[in-house]
Amino acid sequence: MLPFGNVSLPFSLNDSDNETVPTGPDPRGSQPRSARLSGPAARARPTSLSTDARLLAIASEHLARLGPKRVTVVAVAAEAGMTHANVYRYFPSKDALLDAVAGRWLRELETELADIADAPDPADDKIERFLGALATAQSEMLVREPHLFAVHLDAAVAARPIARRHRVRLRALVERIVEEGIGTGVFAARDRERAIAVIFDASYRFTHPVAIQHDSDVPRDLLDARLGAVIQSIQRALRTGTF
Repeated sequence: MLPFGNVSLPFSLNDSDNETVPTGPDPRGSQPRSARLSGPAARARPTSLSTDARLLAIASEHLARLGPKRVTVVAVAAEAGMTHANVYRYFPSKDALLDAVAGRWLRELETELADIADAPDPADDKIERFLGALATAQSEMLVREPHLFAVHLDAAVAARPIARRHRVRLRALVERIVEEGIGTGVFAARDRERAIAVIFDASYRFTHPVAIQHDSDVPRDLLDARLGAVIQSIQRALRTGTF
């Protein structure tokens, strides 16, 4: 796997549109006036989906039903009740829109992997669980949501921003595990950067979307057995510092 660089984190998709509510009669007339809620009342009031989140929900459904090639910004915009030019205010291209859909799944996966990295297990056990979870999640996505996997794969091949950000986060989590292993004496690695490279290089066939697609016709139990053997080799190398 190629070295990872630093890139910025993605924008938030959790912002809600501001709403107004009537607060009683206006002293200047009989029409009600409105004011913005603030404090606990604002936090308690349910809000509708923000525009970008609504566009992602529609694009996600179109992607699952039609596949990435047949998804169009025009159709997404029509269902959202806006022009396609309006969609481009939120997502500059079709690729950016579909990458944002895949990005939501990647963030869920990264959260799961972060939980593994932060668990109380020994570092060598964490490496096994981390690589197993990363490989399994993508293999299952290929089977259950092939169109979403296709976007993930294409983004990785083209090195688009969503894929670069994902690689940076994966590297940061692996680095955290390696540093813990060295600090606790579980790993005898002499070179932290080389140790991280060994983990990614050795597990590439089971954790990179290109390799996962390539092995899509290999029986799952055989792939699991091969991954298990690779993980044992990685653990042995980290424990002995033979790199």
